[in-house]
Amino acid sequence: MTPTEIAALFDRHFSDALPSSVGVAVSGGSDSLALLHLAADWAACHGIAVHAATVDHGLRPEAKDEARHVSDLCAGLNIPHSVLSWQGWDGQGNLQAEARKARYHLLAEWGQAHDLDQILIGHTQDDQAETFLIRLCRKSGVEGLAAMQPVFDRHGQRFGRPLLGVARDSLRELLQARHVTWCDDLSNTDPTFDRVRAREALRHLSPLGLAAETLAAVSRNLASARDALDHVTRQTAQTCCRVEHGDVVFEAASLFALPDEITHRLLGSALKWISGSEYAPRSESIAKLRAALRAGQTATLSGCLATAARGEIRLTREAGAVQGLISQTPRWDRWEITGPWQEGMQIRALSSRDLSGLPEWRDTGLPRKSLLASPAVCYDEILISAPLAGFAQGFAANLLPNRANLPVLGD
Repeated sequence: MTPTEIAALFDRHFSDALPSSVGVAVSGGSDSLALLHLAADWAACHGIAVHAATVDHGLRPEAKDEARHVSDLCAGLNIPHSVLSWQGWDGQGNLQAEARKARYHLLAEWGQAHDLDQILIGHTQDDQAETFLIRLCRKSGVEGLAAMQPVFDRHGQRFGRPLLGVARDSLRELLQARHVTWCDDLSNTDPTFDRVRAREALRHLSPLGLAAETLAAVSRNLASARDALDHVTRQTAQTCCRVEHGDVVFEAASLFALPDEITHRLLGSALKWISGSEYAPRSESIAKLRAALRAGQTATLSGCLATAARGEIRLTREAGAVQGLISQTPRWDRWEITGPWQEGMQIRALSSRDLSGLPEWRDTGLPRKSLLASPAVCYDEILISAPLAGFAQGFAANLLPNRANLPVLGD
């Protein structure tokens, strides 16, 4: 890539405003190393500070050597480099998914500690095409098949993907021209992983005209459709739903009169917001939830409880999802507690026993099931306050800043 092409690439990505400092997530692979060099070239022209970080998941013995390789390259570019270590794998769940979550958590903490305006990730056109194929196999709809967002927020930190329109081969040619070696992760050839199989499938699809560039273009077209649907969903939300002390309440008749796609988006957004999940539930799960609610049944999904009564659909936190969750600080689940907090106090879910001793809870207007997933301030098992149940005692419960507003309401 020429200096002019590099400048155009990053100028487009930062078209809204130039950052004062950026971070680059660098694994040691070709994509991220190319991003590091491209970002360094562009930032030097604008006087922008660049930091780099490598996440060591502690899963491969060669990861430490890869981190040292990145550190040496960063030293040559005069870029500060940090190694972020993850020790959290307990053998449970999907390894790649858990590692990805940990990676974003660690990078977000690092970015905030260094006051970085944006952390750049080396996702490429090839990643875009591979993701499209993986989600196509999962029967994803528009949301899943649409292109990755070039800019997104996670854990209070802004991330960016400036290379989504660049082919991996082009990046490798750039590194070869600069005599930069990269590390090949052996897991990238392991056919037990979906992405490796998708990469192999692309190799066979390319002669048919379904190359990475083509599939990436399709995903961009679907991103435009997604954006249009998001716009309609936000407009619709203004007339058919409201937020009530952390619950999302829909007018049932209005909700069920909508096209399925809009209904699913509204429900998915609400479930994601209430539960704090990274992603909304899959379309099939939301379709089952919608059918249950339409039949007047109660249902649970993604740590949320959905009920249908008196012409309304109410989504709230499921009490079972927060049972056993105890905090020694004034933050619990989605809530931040203010008031006369003292050392030794803790927060847990309000219990049925607590509620039976608080007759004033009925005056709050909140259903009993919602209150059983609400915060209770305790001291040595003694109930001190239940702010949402009409027993404030000088305390108040407010949604945490990153959970304060339901996105589809445009607050």
